[in-house]
Amino acid sequence: MTTTDRRSALRAGAGLAAAGALAAACSPRGAAADPARAPGTPHPPASPHPAPAARRFPGQPVQIGHGPRTRPRVALTFHGQGDPAIARSLLGEAERRGARVTVLAVGSWLDAHPEMARRILDGGHDLGNHTLRHLDINAMSEPDAYAEIRGCADRLRRLTGSAGTWFRPSRTPRASPLVERLARRAGYPHVLSYDVDSLDFTSPGAATVTRKVLGEVRAGSVVSLHFGYADTVAALPAVLEELARRQLRAVTTTELLS
Repeated sequence: MTTTDRRSALRAGAGLAAAGALAAACSPRGAAADPARAPGTPHPPASPHPAPAARRFPGQPVQIGHGPRTRPRVALTFHGQGDPAIARSLLGEAERRGARVTVLAVGSWLDAHPEMARRILDGGHDLGNHTLRHLDINAMSEPDAYAEIRGCADRLRRLTGSAGTWFRPSRTPRASPLVERLARRAGYPHVLSYDVDSLDFTSPGAATVTRKVLGEVRAGSVVSLHFGYADTVAALPAVLEELARRQLRAVTTTELLS
């Protein structure tokens, strides 16, 4: 081989090596697969379609405490915070029994567990807003209360493409007139209350939670429950079994009112 040939071969080899290095750097398997995403930043939602948004239900009050009493349906609604393992257990138990629920997520919980937003929606459940930090929203100034509602709405929108289907005020069963107005400003035509309080957050024992719910629930009821409490996990199978025996279907709040 001549000197000129050897130089040409060396240059070609160097070019191939550089191309190989570039391909490796651009590969999704490489350490630099997505340089735009900072460490710890949530991945985009798995589905390209935005989640359902809040809607107005004609004939319903601004604050909804229950649905129609003439149809055999109830809505089990969960305040979304606490250990995500418990949340997944509750969702799985509901799904195994053909039930769908409504989850009102706390924004700071979504910050810590962003994957839960898509898990809830992928199970066919409603996902809504339960403020950013779960403080006493009725006691706040107008700017602070609006920041709590918008803060959670913004997180839901980033994770799912929607601010969620419902808003429930934190640390109170009913919103003040000011919080009602702020919720409407943030895009929620209704405030979701309830007519059955399970009191599961007091950890009274699974049997007590079960008795409390089943003693008060009836067609159209909206039941308040919580993620994060072992009593709720233990009570849910018996609650769902008895609802089925009474021919009451557990549906999302959207289905309850549709």
